[in-house]
Amino acid sequence: QVQLVESGGGLMQPDGSLRLSCVGSGIDLRLAFVAWYRQAPGKQRELVASISRGGTISYTDSVKGRFTISRDNAKNTVYLQMNSLKAEDTAVYYCFLRTTSLEYWGQGTQVTVSS
Repeated sequence: QVQLVESGGGLMQPDGSLRLSCVGSGIDLRLAFVAWYRQAPGKQRELVASISRGGTISYTDSVKGRFTISRDNAKNTVYLQMNSLKAEDTAVYYCFLRTTSLEYWGQGTQVTVSS
């Protein structure tokens, strides 16, 4: 059974940093497209960052230069390092996985940026 478990969210002041973790079980994350999405209240879910099977990385424009996605194969974990946080980064962050045969969402972790 595939599972994705996110952690690392919380309350942070503007310009602070958080690191989100997405731990996979039941599947090798190296074999999947893995992405971080976020959804703010009243807004559509948006793609924040992604890493492909081959290691190709992409970011939405609003987080370029501030967020970094990475994969630790030994821990079967994908991270999202978030620096220089802004109030507009406040959202529930979801880990997403896609292979040729399945798609799967984690349960989400809340990130709140506020002074």
